[in-house]
Amino acid sequence: MDMTADWQWDETLFEGTAVYYRRGRIPYAPGTIEVIARVLEADGTQRLLDVGCGPGTIGVALAPFFGEVVGIDADAGMIAEAALWADGAGVTDRTRWLRMRAEELPAGLGEFDVVAFGQSFHWMDRATVPATIRAMLRPGGALVHVADWKAEMRTAEGLPHPAPPYAAVDELVKRYLGPTRRAGRGTLPHGTPGDEAEVLARAGFDGPDQHIVRGGQHLVRTEDDVVAGTFSMSYAAPHLFGPRSDEFEAELRQLLREESPTGLFSERQPSTEVRIWYQFHI
Repeated sequence: MDMTADWQWDETLFEGTAVYYRRGRIPYAPGTIEVIARVLEADGTQRLLDVGCGPGTIGVALAPFFGEVVGIDADAGMIAEAALWADGAGVTDRTRWLRMRAEELPAGLGEFDVVAFGQSFHWMDRATVPATIRAMLRPGGALVHVADWKAEMRTAEGLPHPAPPYAAVDELVKRYLGPTRRAGRGTLPHGTPGDEAEVLARAGFDGPDQHIVRGGQHLVRTEDDVVAGTFSMSYAAPHLFGPRSDEFEAELRQLLREESPTGLFSERQPSTEVRIWYQFHI
């Protein structure tokens, strides 16, 4: 499904979500960054472009393995958070964060050895961005796509706290914002596309090589974590609720307390899927 038939990007897509992102989003499985660095044979000299970098989730973590990391994101809040995260991690000297859309590339940024997408590719113009990225890669360069592994089933069975009531949270969001998923000023009736393999193959990439980094670890999530996770989502961005934002949050917290009076929730760490495509100049 081509989501652009029903939706057009606008700058409010992730407005106000950045401050909730690092706390609210579940991290990639432990060891994911090390697997990427090992498979790519990162030796501290290569250049990495992190497209749709968000608050620096991938770019900051990979910075110690690369000579330079350039992160781009269309949301000013995400860029500001990425810079703060990089500073706290001591990698400011090898990272650069730029506010721009992927559709504005190559933007004079030069060539890269690796281009990474951390669950961001589905927001981009799939007719133009892959070809642009391919042209920006050095011979033998790689495109890395990182996402939760969708093929596994996760339950909180046997864990000490209830699982977050995500289905009930989604119903609450719909009660406030309507039944069709919101995305910026528009809606996504069909959701976001997921056929990256077909799109990248058409653009001339070889692959993918798949690497699954296993999760399953017990994660304890607080009420504040779940609230932050909700507000970190594009379909529940704080601005979408307008003057009812505080009312929505109060009702969300009441729902969570009814599910877990202790304010604690249990989840299993998702496994992470790393897909790597390679580019070769002919």
